Amino acid sequence: MKMQSFNTDGEFSANYKFVIGSILPRPIAWVSTINEDGSNNLAPFSFFTAVSAKPMIIAFSPMIRSSTGEIKDTAKNILERKHFVVNFVTEDLAEKANATSSELAYGEDEFIHAGLTPIDSDSVKAKRVKESPVQFECIYRDHLSYGDQPGAGMIITGEVVKIHIDESILDGDKINTQKFKPVGRGAGNDWFKCDSTFQMERLMKAQIQK
Repeated sequence: MKMQSFNTDGEFSANYKFVIGSILPRPIAWVSTINEDGSNNLAPFSFFTAVSAKPMIIAFSPMIRSSTGEIKDTAKNILERKHFVVNFVTEDLAEKANATSSELAYGEDEFIHAGLTPIDSDSVKAKRVKESPVQFECIYRDHLSYGDQPGAGMIITGEVVKIHIDESILDGDKINTQKFKPVGRGAGNDWFKCDSTFQMERLMKAQIQK
């Protein structure tokens, strides 16, 4: 291989392109929160991962808006109200999830904008996306911030206190990937389907996933 090397001390946009072009595919946290005026907020984030099983902790990373240099509404709402819901995006919901990435005016409801149905959560005030087959109700746990300039991000963690799963995608106590049909993000305008999977036996002695 003939490698090219790049420093990371230039414009954030160059770093961003390498991040989204190499960390692939990225799952999507479709995060719903409550605005200060009581209206709903919903936005997708592809810097998203699991952290812990017990306690059940997830994390996602909203970045400072490159257009305005301001913290995103989702992060602002979580830090102020301490709760949120992570909804999951499927092939059928990809276009609606993409619609909620629009930079609407604060207080304008992305559920309405994308034609989605908000439903009450059991343990938090943020609404769930009825159309999503998997929903995690989360309590804010902590966060780390890495700057206040455009392109800087933060890590927000939440403890999952309630899980909702459409029984049609369950095989016993497991989610069936082929029935779930999740999607992920790629570079630029690329999205990924999870319709081609392969299996290899893990080499660990304890096989929790079996």
